[in-house]
Amino acid sequence: MSFSIKDEMPELVQQYAMYLRNIRGLSPKTVTEYCMDLRTLFRFLRSRTLMDTPLDEISVKDVTLDEIRQIKTYDIFEFMNFVADERNNMSSTRQRKSSSLKSFFKYLTVHEKLLEENPTENLTPPKKKKALPHFLSLEQSIELLAAVEGPDAERDRCILTLFLNCGMRLSELVSLNITDVVHNNATLRILGKGNKERIVYLNQACLESIEHYLAVRPKDGVRDRNALFLSNRGTRISPKTVQYLVKKYLDKIGLSGPGYSVHKLRHTAATLMYRYGNVDIRVLQDILGHANLGTTEIYTHTSSSQMEEAINSNPLAKVTEKGTKSSEDDDDET
Repeated sequence: MSFSIKDEMPELVQQYAMYLRNIRGLSPKTVTEYCMDLRTLFRFLRSRTLMDTPLDEISVKDVTLDEIRQIKTYDIFEFMNFVADERNNMSSTRQRKSSSLKSFFKYLTVHEKLLEENPTENLTPPKKKKALPHFLSLEQSIELLAAVEGPDAERDRCILTLFLNCGMRLSELVSLNITDVVHNNATLRILGKGNKERIVYLNQACLESIEHYLAVRPKDGVRDRNALFLSNRGTRISPKTVQYLVKKYLDKIGLSGPGYSVHKLRHTAATLMYRYGNVDIRVLQDILGHANLGTTEIYTHTSSSQMEEAINSNPLAKVTEKGTKSSEDDDDET
Protein backbone atom coordinates (compact mmCIF):
# COMPACT_ATOMS: atom_id res chain seq x y z
CA MET A 1 0.00 0.00 0.00
CA SER A 2 1.40 3.40 -1.00
CA PHE A 3 2.05 6.09 1.55
CA SER A 4 1.80 9.83 0.93
CA ILE A 5 3.22 12.26 3.49
CA LYS A 6 1.19 15.11 2.00
CA ASP A 7 -2.11 13.23 2.00
CA GLU A 8 -1.82 11.31 5.28
CA MET A 9 0.28 13.36 7.68
CA PRO A 10 -0.52 16.64 9.48
CA GLU A 11 1.11 19.85 8.28
CA LEU A 12 3.57 19.84 11.16
CA VAL A 13 4.95 16.46 10.05
CA GLN A 14 5.05 17.65 6.44
CA GLN A 15 7.26 20.54 7.52
CA TYR A 16 9.41 18.09 9.50
CA ALA A 17 9.76 15.92 6.38
CA MET A 18 11.04 18.91 4.39
CA TYR A 19 13.53 19.62 7.19
CA LEU A 20 14.82 16.03 7.00
CA ARG A 21 15.13 16.18 3.23
CA ASN A 22 16.49 19.69 2.69
CA ILE A 23 18.41 20.47 5.88
CA ARG A 24 19.61 17.08 7.10
CA GLY A 25 19.92 15.68 3.58
CA LEU A 26 18.25 12.34 4.28
CA SER A 27 17.16 10.18 1.37
CA PRO A 28 13.47 10.14 0.32
CA LYS A 29 13.24 6.51 1.47
CA THR A 30 14.51 7.37 4.97
CA VAL A 31 12.20 10.39 5.24
CA THR A 32 9.23 8.20 4.28
CA GLU A 33 10.18 5.56 6.86
CA TYR A 34 10.50 8.19 9.61
CA CYS A 35 7.08 9.63 8.78
CA MET A 36 5.48 6.18 8.66
CA ASP A 37 6.88 5.52 12.13
CA LEU A 38 5.23 8.72 13.34
CA ARG A 39 1.97 7.64 11.74
CA THR A 40 2.16 4.37 13.66
CA LEU A 41 2.82 6.26 16.91
CA PHE A 42 -0.13 8.61 16.41
CA ARG A 43 -2.41 5.72 15.46
CA PHE A 44 -1.35 3.78 18.54
CA LEU A 45 -2.04 6.72 20.85
CA ARG A 46 -5.42 7.41 19.26
CA SER A 47 -6.38 3.72 19.34
CA ARG A 48 -6.70 3.94 23.13
CA THR A 49 -9.86 6.02 22.63
CA LEU A 50 -10.92 4.51 19.29
CA MET A 51 -10.93 0.92 20.41
CA ASP A 52 -13.47 -0.25 17.82
CA THR A 53 -11.44 1.07 14.88
CA PRO A 54 -8.64 -1.09 13.41
CA LEU A 55 -5.27 0.54 13.93
CA ASP A 56 -4.45 0.76 10.23
CA GLU A 57 -7.71 2.62 9.54
CA ILE A 58 -7.13 5.41 12.07
CA SER A 59 -6.52 8.75 10.38
CA VAL A 60 -3.79 11.00 11.78
CA LYS A 61 -4.10 13.79 9.24
CA ASP A 62 -5.68 16.10 11.81
CA VAL A 63 -3.22 15.51 14.66
CA THR A 64 -2.55 18.88 16.28
CA LEU A 65 0.39 20.37 18.14
CA ASP A 66 -1.70 20.40 21.32
CA GLU A 67 -2.26 16.67 20.91
CA ILE A 68 1.47 16.12 20.49
CA ARG A 69 2.16 18.20 23.60
CA GLN A 70 0.17 15.65 25.61
CA ILE A 71 2.57 12.82 24.75
CA LYS A 72 4.61 11.78 27.78
CA THR A 73 7.59 9.54 28.28
CA TYR A 74 5.45 6.59 29.41
CA ASP A 75 3.44 6.89 26.17
CA ILE A 76 6.64 6.47 24.20
CA PHE A 77 7.68 3.46 26.29
CA GLU A 78 4.23 1.88 25.85
CA PHE A 79 4.50 2.38 22.11
CA MET A 80 7.93 0.73 21.97
CA ASN A 81 6.56 -2.22 23.97
CA PHE A 82 3.62 -2.40 21.57
CA VAL A 83 5.76 -2.66 18.41
CA ALA A 84 7.95 -5.26 20.10
CA ASP A 85 5.23 -7.45 21.64
CA GLU A 86 2.20 -6.94 19.39
CA ARG A 87 3.84 -6.24 16.05
CA ASN A 88 6.91 -8.42 16.60
CA ASN A 89 9.26 -5.77 15.25
CA MET A 90 12.86 -6.91 15.07
CA SER A 91 15.49 -5.03 17.04
CA SER A 92 16.71 -3.31 13.86
CA THR A 93 13.19 -2.03 13.12
CA ARG A 94 12.67 -0.90 16.71
CA GLN A 95 16.02 0.85 16.59
CA ARG A 96 14.89 2.81 13.55
CA LYS A 97 11.57 3.67 15.21
CA SER A 98 13.49 4.90 18.23
CA SER A 99 15.64 7.09 15.99
CA SER A 100 12.54 8.36 14.18
CA LEU A 101 10.82 9.44 17.39
CA LYS A 102 13.92 10.98 18.94
CA SER A 103 14.59 12.93 15.75
CA PHE A 104 11.02 14.25 15.55
CA PHE A 105 10.78 15.40 19.14
CA LYS A 106 14.26 16.93 19.01
CA TYR A 107 13.10 18.86 15.96
CA LEU A 108 10.08 20.16 17.90
CA THR A 109 12.01 21.06 21.06
CA VAL A 110 15.40 22.24 19.77
CA HIS A 111 14.92 23.31 16.19
CA GLU A 112 11.39 24.78 16.28
CA LYS A 113 11.09 25.33 20.05
CA LEU A 114 7.44 24.26 19.97
CA LEU A 115 7.78 21.89 22.93
CA GLU A 116 9.34 22.55 26.32
CA GLU A 117 9.92 18.89 27.19
CA ASN A 118 11.16 16.04 25.03
CA PRO A 119 9.35 12.79 25.92
CA THR A 120 12.01 10.72 24.12
CA GLU A 121 14.95 12.15 26.06
CA ASN A 122 15.35 8.99 28.15
CA LEU A 123 14.53 6.58 25.32
CA THR A 124 17.42 4.17 24.77
CA PRO A 125 17.46 2.50 21.34
CA PRO A 126 17.48 -1.31 21.47
CA LYS A 127 20.82 -2.85 20.64
CA LYS A 128 21.00 -3.98 17.04
CA LYS A 129 22.40 -7.44 16.59
CA LYS A 130 25.47 -7.26 14.38
CA ALA A 131 25.24 -10.36 12.24
CA LEU A 132 28.19 -11.20 10.04
CA PRO A 133 27.35 -10.38 6.42
CA HIS A 134 27.03 -13.07 3.78
CA PHE A 135 29.69 -12.84 1.09
CA LEU A 136 31.13 -14.79 -1.80
CA SER A 137 34.55 -16.36 -1.58
CA LEU A 138 37.24 -15.32 -4.04
CA GLU A 139 36.69 -18.53 -6.01
CA GLN A 140 32.90 -17.98 -6.10
CA SER A 141 33.39 -14.39 -7.25
CA ILE A 142 35.59 -15.53 -10.14
CA GLU A 143 33.04 -18.21 -11.00
CA LEU A 144 30.24 -15.62 -10.98
CA LEU A 145 32.05 -13.39 -13.48
CA ALA A 146 32.82 -16.38 -15.68
CA ALA A 147 29.11 -17.34 -15.74
CA VAL A 148 28.09 -14.21 -17.67
CA GLU A 149 26.83 -14.87 -21.19
CA GLY A 150 24.14 -13.83 -23.63
CA PRO A 151 23.37 -10.74 -25.73
CA ASP A 152 23.90 -8.40 -22.75
CA ALA A 153 27.09 -10.08 -21.57
CA GLU A 154 29.32 -6.98 -21.73
CA ARG A 155 26.81 -4.90 -19.78
CA ASP A 156 26.11 -7.61 -17.20
CA ARG A 157 29.80 -8.40 -16.69
CA CYS A 158 30.56 -4.69 -16.23
CA ILE A 159 27.80 -4.41 -13.61
CA LEU A 160 29.08 -7.44 -11.69
CA THR A 161 32.67 -6.22 -11.95
CA LEU A 162 31.82 -2.83 -10.48
CA PHE A 163 29.81 -4.41 -7.66
CA LEU A 164 32.60 -6.84 -6.76
CA ASN A 165 35.46 -4.34 -7.07
CA CYS A 166 33.99 -1.03 -5.91
CA GLY A 167 31.42 -2.22 -3.37
CA MET A 168 28.77 0.25 -4.45
CA ARG A 169 25.10 0.09 -3.52
CA LEU A 170 22.37 -0.87 -5.98
CA SER A 171 20.94 2.67 -5.99
CA GLU A 172 24.41 4.07 -6.66
CA LEU A 173 25.04 1.79 -9.63
CA VAL A 174 21.76 2.46 -11.45
CA SER A 175 22.23 6.23 -11.01
CA LEU A 176 25.67 6.24 -12.68
CA ASN A 177 26.06 8.50 -15.68
CA ILE A 178 28.61 8.18 -18.48
CA THR A 179 30.23 11.41 -17.31
CA ASP A 180 30.82 9.87 -13.88
CA VAL A 181 33.58 7.75 -15.43
CA VAL A 182 36.71 9.90 -15.57
CA HIS A 183 39.09 8.04 -17.86
CA ASN A 184 42.17 10.28 -17.60
CA ASN A 185 42.64 9.52 -13.90
CA ALA A 186 40.75 6.21 -13.74
CA THR A 187 38.14 7.28 -11.20
CA LEU A 188 34.41 6.92 -10.77
CA ARG A 189 32.16 9.55 -9.21
CA ILE A 190 29.45 7.95 -7.05
CA LEU A 191 26.43 9.72 -5.59
CA GLY A 192 25.69 7.96 -2.31
CA LYS A 193 23.19 8.25 0.52
CA GLY A 194 22.07 11.77 1.35
CA ASN A 195 23.43 12.97 -2.03
CA LYS A 196 26.96 12.67 -0.68
CA GLU A 197 29.48 12.38 -3.48
CA ARG A 198 32.58 10.22 -3.28
CA ILE A 199 35.33 9.27 -5.70
CA VAL A 200 36.63 5.72 -6.05
CA TYR A 201 39.56 4.58 -8.15
CA LEU A 202 39.00 2.06 -10.92
CA ASN A 203 41.33 -0.91 -11.17
CA GLN A 204 42.28 -2.64 -14.41
CA ALA A 205 39.34 -5.05 -14.33
CA CYS A 206 36.87 -2.19 -13.94
CA LEU A 207 38.47 -0.07 -16.66
CA GLU A 208 38.51 -2.94 -19.15
CA SER A 209 34.92 -3.98 -18.41
CA ILE A 210 33.70 -0.39 -18.82
CA GLU A 211 35.67 -0.06 -22.09
CA HIS A 212 34.21 -3.30 -23.47
CA TYR A 213 30.67 -2.31 -22.47
CA LEU A 214 30.89 1.22 -23.91
CA ALA A 215 32.07 -0.27 -27.20
CA VAL A 216 28.75 -2.10 -27.59
CA ARG A 217 26.47 0.25 -25.63
CA PRO A 218 23.49 1.16 -27.87
CA LYS A 219 23.70 4.51 -29.61
CA ASP A 220 20.42 4.53 -31.55
CA GLY A 221 17.01 4.74 -29.90
CA VAL A 222 18.50 5.67 -26.53
CA ARG A 223 16.04 7.57 -24.35
CA ASP A 224 18.45 8.40 -21.55
CA ARG A 225 21.77 9.33 -23.14
CA ASN A 226 23.31 10.24 -19.78
CA ALA A 227 22.77 6.86 -18.13
CA LEU A 228 25.78 4.57 -18.06
CA PHE A 229 23.78 1.35 -17.93
CA LEU A 230 20.80 0.98 -20.25
CA SER A 231 17.91 -1.42 -20.41
CA ASN A 232 16.94 -3.15 -23.65
CA ARG A 233 14.39 -0.34 -24.17
CA GLY A 234 17.09 2.32 -24.18
CA THR A 235 16.12 3.69 -20.77
CA ARG A 236 18.21 3.86 -17.61
CA ILE A 237 18.45 0.37 -16.17
CA SER A 238 16.12 -0.17 -13.22
CA PRO A 239 17.03 -1.59 -9.79
CA LYS A 240 14.62 -4.48 -10.46
CA THR A 241 16.44 -5.42 -13.67
CA VAL A 242 19.81 -5.38 -11.92
CA GLN A 243 18.44 -7.51 -9.08
CA TYR A 244 17.09 -9.98 -11.63
CA LEU A 245 20.33 -10.35 -13.56
CA VAL A 246 22.42 -10.73 -10.39
CA LYS A 247 20.03 -13.41 -9.11
CA LYS A 248 20.18 -15.15 -12.50
CA TYR A 249 23.95 -15.50 -12.41
CA LEU A 250 24.04 -16.42 -8.73
CA ASP A 251 21.51 -19.18 -9.45
CA LYS A 252 23.66 -20.32 -12.33
CA ILE A 253 26.63 -21.02 -10.04
CA GLY A 254 24.46 -22.64 -7.38
CA LEU A 255 24.14 -19.70 -4.98
CA SER A 256 20.39 -19.25 -4.90
CA GLY A 257 18.21 -18.39 -1.94
CA PRO A 258 17.56 -15.44 0.36
CA GLY A 259 21.14 -15.36 1.63
CA TYR A 260 22.47 -14.04 -1.65
CA SER A 261 21.51 -10.81 -3.37
CA VAL A 262 22.89 -7.63 -4.92
CA HIS A 263 23.83 -6.35 -1.47
CA LYS A 264 25.90 -9.49 -0.85
CA LEU A 265 28.15 -8.42 -3.72
CA ARG A 266 28.83 -5.19 -1.82
CA HIS A 267 29.68 -7.28 1.24
CA THR A 268 31.92 -9.42 -0.94
CA ALA A 269 33.87 -6.46 -2.29
CA ALA A 270 34.45 -5.11 1.20
CA THR A 271 35.49 -8.49 2.57
CA LEU A 272 37.88 -9.26 -0.29
CA MET A 273 39.53 -5.83 -0.05
CA TYR A 274 40.00 -6.16 3.68
CA ARG A 275 41.12 -9.79 3.65
CA TYR A 276 43.43 -9.82 0.65
CA GLY A 277 44.50 -6.20 0.36
CA ASN A 278 45.29 -5.35 3.99
CA VAL A 279 43.16 -2.25 3.48
CA ASP A 280 43.01 0.19 6.37
CA ILE A 281 39.53 0.22 7.87
CA ARG A 282 39.18 3.99 7.40
CA VAL A 283 40.10 3.72 3.73
CA LEU A 284 37.48 1.00 3.38
CA GLN A 285 34.98 3.32 5.06
CA ASP A 286 35.62 5.98 2.41
CA ILE A 287 35.34 3.49 -0.45
CA LEU A 288 32.01 2.15 0.81
CA GLY A 289 30.62 5.57 1.69
CA HIS A 290 29.80 4.72 5.29
CA ALA A 291 28.98 7.66 7.53
CA ASN A 292 30.06 5.79 10.67
CA LEU A 293 33.21 3.74 11.13
CA GLY A 294 31.22 1.25 13.22
CA THR A 295 29.28 0.21 10.13
CA THR A 296 32.50 -0.61 8.33
CA GLU A 297 34.01 -2.54 11.23
CA ILE A 298 31.70 -5.48 10.59
CA TYR A 299 34.00 -6.38 7.68
CA THR A 300 36.91 -6.91 10.04
CA HIS A 301 35.49 -10.32 10.88
CA THR A 302 37.93 -13.17 10.34
CA SER A 303 37.55 -16.56 8.74
CA SER A 304 38.07 -19.82 10.58
CA SER A 305 41.29 -20.41 8.65
CA GLN A 306 42.60 -17.01 9.76
CA MET A 307 41.73 -17.83 13.37
CA GLU A 308 43.48 -21.19 13.07
CA GLU A 309 46.53 -19.50 11.60
CA ALA A 310 46.54 -16.95 14.41
CA ILE A 311 46.42 -19.66 17.08
CA ASN A 312 49.20 -21.63 15.45
CA SER A 313 51.37 -18.52 15.14
CA ASN A 314 51.44 -18.08 18.92
CA PRO A 315 55.07 -18.61 20.08
CA LEU A 316 53.71 -20.92 22.78
CA ALA A 317 52.04 -23.18 20.23
CA LYS A 318 54.80 -25.78 20.40
CA VAL A 319 55.48 -25.58 24.12
CA THR A 320 54.27 -28.88 25.49
CA GLU A 321 53.67 -30.29 28.96
CA LYS A 322 55.98 -29.03 31.72
CA GLY A 323 56.94 -25.99 29.65
CA THR A 324 59.31 -27.84 27.29
CA LYS A 325 59.27 -27.74 23.52
CA SER A 326 58.22 -30.79 21.56
CA SER A 327 60.86 -33.29 20.51
CA GLU A 328 60.24 -32.34 16.93
CA ASP A 329 61.37 -28.81 17.66
CA ASP A 330 64.42 -30.06 19.56
CA ASP A 331 65.46 -32.07 16.52
CA ASP A 332 65.08 -28.98 14.35
CA GLU A 333 67.46 -27.03 16.53
CA THR A 334 70.31 -29.58 16.42
